[in-house]
Amino acid sequence: MQILKEFKEFAIRGSVIDLAVGVIIGGAFNSIVASLVGDVIMPLLSLLTRGIDFKELKFVIMAASDGLPEVAIRYGAFLQAALQFFIVAFAVFLLVKGINRLKREKKTK
Repeated sequence: MQILKEFKEFAIRGSVIDLAVGVIIGGAFNSIVASLVGDVIMPLLSLLTRGIDFKELKFVIMAASDGLPEVAIRYGAFLQAALQFFIVAFAVFLLVKGINRLKREKKTK
């Protein structure tokens, strides 16, 4: 029963709860960023590139034939995922920068 007691202490510890909250908020934040990229930025980028839909950009290795599916490298989807990653990374950078600023202000007071 010692292991259950240790697990209870571990699970109730503040850092574990903070981590759980962070994961939940991160998941929600991911859907917001996905919508920002897919529904706002990519259509604007498509407008600037004369209607190119980045999701549909691909390099076809083998066309579909005789019931076999197409084999293609879908680099447009990759570009969209990379853009989404950079937006998330920048948002996290700004968040950490803001937190560090608050910590510095708190230390000087």
